[in-house]
Amino acid sequence: MKIVWIGLAGALALCVIILLVRQALLYSSLREITQELEDRLNADTNTTIFVSTGSRTVRTLAARMNVQLEQLRRERLRLQNGDAELKSAITNVSHDLRTPLTAICGYLELLEREPHTDQSKRYLSVIRERTETMRTLTEELLQYSVVTAASDSLRVETVSVKSVLEQSLATFYGVLSERGISPSIELPDDPVKRALDSGALRRIFDNILSNAAKYSDGDLSVTLSPDGTAVFSNLARKLGRVQAERLFERFFTVESARGATGLGLSIAKQLTERMNGSISANYADARLHICVHFPERATGETHI
Repeated sequence: MKIVWIGLAGALALCVIILLVRQALLYSSLREITQELEDRLNADTNTTIFVSTGSRTVRTLAARMNVQLEQLRRERLRLQNGDAELKSAITNVSHDLRTPLTAICGYLELLEREPHTDQSKRYLSVIRERTETMRTLTEELLQYSVVTAASDSLRVETVSVKSVLEQSLATFYGVLSERGISPSIELPDDPVKRALDSGALRRIFDNILSNAAKYSDGDLSVTLSPDGTAVFSNLARKLGRVQAERLFERFFTVESARGATGLGLSIAKQLTERMNGSISANYADARLHICVHFPERATGETHI
């Protein structure tokens, strides 16, 4: 009887060992599939998931995942081609519009020098306003297509964030004054230096200030902290929390904003993230707050 119990115990122990081994092999196979899947998702490759296990179930799982990966690759390629075609179309249309717009502006200047009645002056004023709006929209479209299609690296150098912000504020001072906005500015004594592309940084600040000029209800507060955080705050009663969260979406516009393509803040977001920074919008108590932060080790990337 004792021998029987010993035999049963040995058989049970052997079964446990076999189960543990199979479980370990299964875990190893699952880890292998997980790693293979991550590699395929992160790399632009047509290779499929390969597993070394002999388990039919695991191999079936890998085969089904390969089918899904192939469908994902085809969909990604379709979207990439469509996006490239859209950017190319925007670039071409923008270029095609610039030439006749330049000619129109030139002839408009000549026409404005001629004697006019009060009524004709009003007509010319409307034409001038609409032409400038169209030229601004065209330039924004061209700017967006250039930024999103850029494949070369940013020209990274040591930049004074404070100086670039001051330049942008000086440029927009006239525009803000025309809208009755006297900005409240708070800058640190130190220059706040970062490794960034000065042109890209200037474009970010310009686009944010342009947005403030469109949406502000009469005020603007600009602060720059020593940690590389710039905050632009203005009263914007016509906005809402949902609209504020969508401000960085391309082609999203607020109904009250005239002459807007919805590309300015989208460009600012792409450029900020290319330089390892962060940008966000918050809406509270009828005020819009746009925050841009560049960490001390922020550097330009080579791709969008």
